[in-house]
Amino acid sequence: MSLWEYANPKKFLATSERLLPFFWISSAVCLVVGLIWGFFFTPDDFRQGSTVKIIYLHVPSALMAINAWLMMLVTSLIWIVRRHHVSALAAKAAAPVGIVMTLIALATGAIWGQPMWGTWWAWDPRLTSFLILFLFYLGYVALWEAIENPDTAADLTAVLCLVGSVFALLSRYAVLFWNQGLHQGATLSLDKEENIADVFYFPLLVCIAGFVLLFIALVLYRTGTEIRARRIKAIQARERVEA
Repeated sequence: MSLWEYANPKKFLATSERLLPFFWISSAVCLVVGLIWGFFFTPDDFRQGSTVKIIYLHVPSALMAINAWLMMLVTSLIWIVRRHHVSALAAKAAAPVGIVMTLIALATGAIWGQPMWGTWWAWDPRLTSFLILFLFYLGYVALWEAIENPDTAADLTAVLCLVGSVFALLSRYAVLFWNQGLHQGATLSLDKEENIADVFYFPLLVCIAGFVLLFIALVLYRTGTEIRARRIKAIQARERVEA
């Protein structure tokens, strides 16, 4: 079997319908377990107090906001190179999910930052690049809606996705590029010594798994919806021509 078989809309729909129950259920289990574990069964931090528990929403949503755009980049490149409509529709389907993830990350970051930094917002390199990424998300969705021809819209949004990927990377690595700024370094690292304490680390991993599974479920569901909507438009256009 080839991965490109799933570029066939019928094959994609049949497969996604089989997989969706697993992703819905597993994401719900991980989110419930991770959030309850993190909020109610971990201690307060010795410096940040109970505000540290915002980490169980802030870090997973921020990771998914960045990785959602990178997923859109990959599917946009597939559209440019292979002209598979499912890949373009998958990118379109992921954008609103990415917007929500970015909003959650910005809101929880502000709530977390106010007691820690004494301000709701600072023009910190990572915060600023994250805000710009959010604006790119909005522009991406608006561009899809503004162009009537779906192939032209897919082409132009793919180009926009390539440009916006710069800010997705900056959002992830801004702290490494610039030393100034209030935002701390990475919460999770391949270096065990740089990670947070295990008592916070393990429930955070469960929450991240829940966000990842939820993102996959939402993108599969929304991609299927986009495929069906395109079919309906094609049928309506054919009926108008025949009439």
